[in-house]
Amino acid sequence: MTAPALAALPHIMAVQAALEAAGLTVYVGGAPAAITLPKTYVVLYPDDGVASAASLADDRTRLDLLVQLTCVSTTWEGALGTADWARSALCGPLTVPGRQSWRPEELGGPPLQRDDDVTPPLYYLPVQYRLRSAPA
Repeated sequence: MTAPALAALPHIMAVQAALEAAGLTVYVGGAPAAITLPKTYVVLYPDDGVASAASLADDRTRLDLLVQLTCVSTTWEGALGTADWARSALCGPLTVPGRQSWRPEELGGPPLQRDDDVTPPLYYLPVQYRLRSAPA
């Protein structure tokens, strides 16, 4: 089965691949509870995207979507460092089959947070990125 041209999934898989190629541990939609997690990792929270017009002809061939990278660590330095590491991994256009991608646009996010409800406490730093692509 061929994926539709405006599917979000290949874009999210491209983000995941870029982060993993940089050496980061990546989960999508949340970290698993049943395993021992690494000291630092990234959780991707994507949306499904929006098809938008690429020209006045209203051709709806461009895809815009948001993905939040939540950088998690057992230390505040680790969370900030993981965000920097992820930023470096996403500094160029993503490789999405059949699509020409813009470089992910960093949109920022809320500040660093500490969660004392888990043991050991964890630090979270959410950073949002806008992804855009058009037919190749």
